[in-house]
Amino acid sequence: MLIDYQNVKIYQQDKLILDQVNFHVDEGEFVYIIGKVGSGKSSLLKTLYCELDVYQDEAEKTEVLGRNICAIKRKDIPALRKDMGIIFQDFKLLTDRNVWKNLQFVLKATGWKSKTEIAQRIDEVLADVGLEDKKNSMPHELSGGEQQRIAIARALLNHPKIIIADEPTGNLDPETANNIVKLLKDITTKGTSVVMSTHNIPMLDRFPGVVYRCADGNIQDVTNSYNKLDFTEEQAD
Repeated sequence: MLIDYQNVKIYQQDKLILDQVNFHVDEGEFVYIIGKVGSGKSSLLKTLYCELDVYQDEAEKTEVLGRNICAIKRKDIPALRKDMGIIFQDFKLLTDRNVWKNLQFVLKATGWKSKTEIAQRIDEVLADVGLEDKKNSMPHELSGGEQQRIAIARALLNHPKIIIADEPTGNLDPETANNIVKLLKDITTKGTSVVMSTHNIPMLDRFPGVVYRCADGNIQDVTNSYNKLDFTEEQAD
């Protein structure tokens, strides 16, 4: 199991956001987290990569990629994050350099030294997302969908065990969003897990996965019942 949370309390600035969180992700799983704005989706994701702390006495178990994140030392967090790919709604590409140099920057920052291996890996991930011809483009020359594909390529660079995607389709039109989720779903066939927060409820039927819902300070596995729930509020946010 890649992620194993048992009876975890998650706080944001001393306010209890989610109580008694039981959340599990296995290898190769595609996991959605749904819920309206402020329900705790992003807070949960931030705990996975130690952007938000979880306290030892507020959790029965918090295991992420074999590490107890309640007890993890600050110096060990970069190694944890290297085993993950993190994708944001607003892409977070470096605007002062082209696509190739964006990807090169990440590899160098995570310890890659060989120019040949760096070039080969960049070509591989650009091929994975179908944008080999954009490596010399600047971010502002790309569409929103292309920028998000580059963000996915960046997330794949270090062969992550898991990809965490926080509203990755939030700024995209429906067709582009569809293509991005299909790309993420395809990634799971190679053994990488994907955990994705979303408001896009129709996507759950098109690309089935495990579905958790954050609501009223709790999180529940609603995989077998989400299509019977009222999502008016979620989709309106």
